[in-house]
Amino acid sequence: MVSDFFYPNVGGVEGHIYFLGGRLLSLGHKVIVITHSYAPDRVGVRYLSNGLKVYHVPYQVIARQDTLPNFFALFPALRSILIREQIQIVHGHQALSSMAHEGILHARTMGLRAVFTDHSLFGFSDTASILTNKLLRFALSDIDAVVCVSHTGKENTTLRANLDPAKVSVIPNAVVAEQFLPDATRARSDKLTVVVLSRLMYRKGIDLLIAAIPRLCAAHPDLQFLIGGDGPKRVELEQMRERFLLQDRVELCGAVRQGDVRDHLTRGTIFLNTSLTEAFGTGIIEAACAGLFVVSTRVGGIPEVLPPAMVRLARPEEDDIVRAMDDAIAYVRAGKHDPLAYHEAVKHMYSWSDVAKRVNGVYRQAMENDLPRPAQRLAKYNAGGVIAGKIFVIIVVVDMFFLKLLEWWLPDRCIDRCPAFRPHHLETKEAMPSDSDAQSPTVKMPEEEAQAIAELLS
Repeated sequence: MVSDFFYPNVGGVEGHIYFLGGRLLSLGHKVIVITHSYAPDRVGVRYLSNGLKVYHVPYQVIARQDTLPNFFALFPALRSILIREQIQIVHGHQALSSMAHEGILHARTMGLRAVFTDHSLFGFSDTASILTNKLLRFALSDIDAVVCVSHTGKENTTLRANLDPAKVSVIPNAVVAEQFLPDATRARSDKLTVVVLSRLMYRKGIDLLIAAIPRLCAAHPDLQFLIGGDGPKRVELEQMRERFLLQDRVELCGAVRQGDVRDHLTRGTIFLNTSLTEAFGTGIIEAACAGLFVVSTRVGGIPEVLPPAMVRLARPEEDDIVRAMDDAIAYVRAGKHDPLAYHEAVKHMYSWSDVAKRVNGVYRQAMENDLPRPAQRLAKYNAGGVIAGKIFVIIVVVDMFFLKLLEWWLPDRCIDRCPAFRPHHLETKEAMPSDSDAQSPTVKMPEEEAQAIAELLS
């Protein structure tokens, strides 16, 4: 799996790769993750607690967690890693990941299978979306299979990359239910707490949240808000709190560590999401699994996440969000909300083990595809546009010649093959473990392998 987005950075894509990788290991696959380095010392090779092996290639980020698109600089290290690990399928994640796109390009040049998972929705009119979509069209011109996390995401990706819909599968995210048990010991309070957990940025609809909170607090004297997350909109939230004298009713918790998410959620009864766009909304199923009643904007793939009885949906407008919150507050006060029932429902709807089995089916289908001949491959890229298609072809031809140069400079036979290494906690289990087993003891890399990898990356 190749992506710019992985641990120690925390987010939906990072969690998806981590849990999916762990489940695929349990199915008997060999899985590695290739991502960039993280300052100050996350460089080289690491084993995570669930057995995933991670290569941190010494790249610097240019914005958030993205590396600079360069097409060819990754190829030497990537080729050595793929040959060393005897990889058959390269799985790229996220449309904004330069490493994912480059990994797919180089994998196809090497004659490997390629799969891509898109985790986000993008528009078609602004400059950033146009450039991102053109890059996605290039990366997916020669692809075996594509996975999207919702049906809305499938429509969006199919249009953006001009894909054959038959190549695109819908496999949602999941949740480790055992990590989001409702807090049965929490004492009942006269106060009704609304929990928000989100990056505090425009795309997450924080402007709507800022407008709705004073109105809701004025209408419901027993209401208080618990807001977790950080971002550029935090200052505006603080200003709103000061302007309406809500210091004792709006608590800004800042960034919440991954291990503290459940504790943050279970401090409340209602979860509020005001996103303006969302391909799936993993935070929503985590909140429902923790026993919270959910109120969310009706955008992207969110209507697909929970059944209508478990969520109140609103248009991304201030008035409709207030209406949906009033409805949810009345529902909870009437005693109709059962946190344990919500937990059990989500536990049966979403499982990483089920996701892994479905992704395994996509892999098997990809392995059955015939690899295109060079002329067929160039024809696919040439169909990318009158001008862009020619640029795509030039890049691919240069990539093919670059591979020949690398094969001459460092022949395959000179690259050591990685010895088989399977974590002990997987060796001792006869059947697939439950999702709760994702947190397992740390395993140690063999010393000879660590030395060989250090030489490779240096």
